[in-house]
Amino acid sequence: MIKSYVIRKGHFTEAQQKAYDLLSGSFIIPFSEENIDFKSAFGNENGVTLEIGFGSGFATAALAEENPHKNYLGIEVHKPGIGRLLWEIEKRSLSNIRIIEYDAVLTIEKMIRTESLEAAHVFFPDPWPKKKHRKRRLMQRPFTKTLSGCLKKDGYLYMVTDWEDYAFHALEELKTTEGLYNFFEGFAPPQNWRPQTRFEQKGIAKEHKICELFFKKA
Repeated sequence: MIKSYVIRKGHFTEAQQKAYDLLSGSFIIPFSEENIDFKSAFGNENGVTLEIGFGSGFATAALAEENPHKNYLGIEVHKPGIGRLLWEIEKRSLSNIRIIEYDAVLTIEKMIRTESLEAAHVFFPDPWPKKKHRKRRLMQRPFTKTLSGCLKKDGYLYMVTDWEDYAFHALEELKTTEGLYNFFEGFAPPQNWRPQTRFEQKGIAKEHKICELFFKKA
């Protein structure tokens, strides 16, 4: 299987390591080939928003804190980022976040029920800018069809990238993904409720254009 990510180099800070060691058992859901029971996993029946590749987890934690009536399920493979999010969970006393430390494509295929998600967030995925690597990009078919199938009716898929080429590529892929429709004409306007991420800050510093895509489930 072609992977859409590489494991980035990085080391735990002392705080991240401590948070990972102490909190992973409470907030990380082990990968399995069985669908997640969200009610059991979160202890409530609130809607679930999926975030693929949450990085340092700051945006995830901020959204979870602002929306305690919503549940957030983050998928990430970068251990220091997971440790950072666990640290944020403890600092902010959050109870509405769960994490899966595994490949996103396999996790969604095996663990997420059809029509079970309120939303899916994909903020600044790896752009794989070289032409020979574009097959590794996450936001393209058939994966977008799989992700669409996990959304409830009127649920949304929200992607943000600072690579304009990837944005146009993803726009075409999403426009031809069964079950989705573009909620805006072309790219979406900035969504003011979305916290700025570290990757976004780096992109802005490099004068990259921030492109947003907002599709809904028909």
